[in-house]
Amino acid sequence: MARSRSYEIRCPIHGAVRVTLEERRVIDHPFVQRLRGIRQLGFSHLPFPGATHSRYAHSVGAFHLAGKAFDACFREHVFSSDARREALRATVKLAALCHDLGHAPFSHAAEFAMPPLPALGIDVYAPAAVARRGNGIASHEDYTVAILTRSSLAGLIRDNFPCEPHHIAALSSPDVVCDDDFFVDQGMDYRGLLSQLISSQLDVDRMDYLVRDSLFTGARYGEIDTDWLISHLSWHVDSGGRVCLALDRRAIYAFDDFLIARFHMFLMVYFHQKSIAYEKLLERYMNAPDCDYRLPADIDAYLHCDDAELLSHLRGSDSEWARRIVEQRPYKMVVEAHGRADEVDLSAQREKLVAAGIDVSEAGTRGQLSRGPKQGSPPIYVLDRPRGLPERVIPLKDATRVFDRYQDEHFIQRLYVPRERWEEAGAVLSR
Repeated sequence: MARSRSYEIRCPIHGAVRVTLEERRVIDHPFVQRLRGIRQLGFSHLPFPGATHSRYAHSVGAFHLAGKAFDACFREHVFSSDARREALRATVKLAALCHDLGHAPFSHAAEFAMPPLPALGIDVYAPAAVARRGNGIASHEDYTVAILTRSSLAGLIRDNFPCEPHHIAALSSPDVVCDDDFFVDQGMDYRGLLSQLISSQLDVDRMDYLVRDSLFTGARYGEIDTDWLISHLSWHVDSGGRVCLALDRRAIYAFDDFLIARFHMFLMVYFHQKSIAYEKLLERYMNAPDCDYRLPADIDAYLHCDDAELLSHLRGSDSEWARRIVEQRPYKMVVEAHGRADEVDLSAQREKLVAAGIDVSEAGTRGQLSRGPKQGSPPIYVLDRPRGLPERVIPLKDATRVFDRYQDEHFIQRLYVPRERWEEAGAVLSR
């Protein structure tokens, strides 16, 4: 059989990303191309002028790393056939490419405008998950599942790949039901491991966005050794019979650096005081009684929702919060506290400002290294294979001391006031 034609996408992080004709058809689909219009870091281009990169570029990067990670995990493993290997490899690559399809304009900042989950009409979730969530608001992950299974992208996947759309969605959401044995080969179920490559403490999503965001913001916290981490990926069947992601012990120090890099990027870049000020304005607009912006439950209509569409809406609004975003007049930070939970309580300062008739916005975040896997996910293991000594398999959380060194939670709490009353607020707090 003739080999499929291949293409290249030039990536500033990974160089030439090779793409087959079938993969290109998915990449060229309008829902994937929609991600060109959504900035990866929301309002972060305001404090970091270079951070104008898109979720599309990140998704292509994650897609590339997913293929490399799969090959590394199974470098010596023999599947029942080459066709089974290629089917699973294609699925994990497509899952990485499509994992952000459902993101709203300005990334996470506009999720307040999402409809209730039932409005999306998703029919691939487990009944228990549907019952648990009830009429709660949908998330960008829910939109991703809806796009994969209910839009024209579903038919494109079926026509070009040996997998179903819900197989791809299943690697992004544990709530998706897979009644077939697609992920099972020679008695082993690979869904858990492949899901870990998409979303875990050691996933290709983080491996791409940390390096990419570090480059484009100019902050060097996210510089990690991606190649070393990926080249030492493997797999392990634990005592419960689960096929789990594993890491060779030689890469444990690179993993430590990876965790710390993400921790510092969250505190110093993703929670930058200026971008958070704009996110709070957008949140207040979305929750205001006069806000008439809502993200549509209709998937075809959602295709047209990107940063430019929301910004156009804000420009046409008379809302104070919309005007402040458009005119770049955010609230200004007047108080900031770092430390433990008991060290960042700003309730007294807030009360003084409110008593003085000054409107206050408050924002806080908590930074801590997560010791274990996400709920419902298998653990990650470390394979310790020292020369001349017996091999050991150790749960990741027990294989490194970084969790103990960073066990304390680090909080940041901030108060913002209208910039035209910033000096007055400072005077009030100094009394």
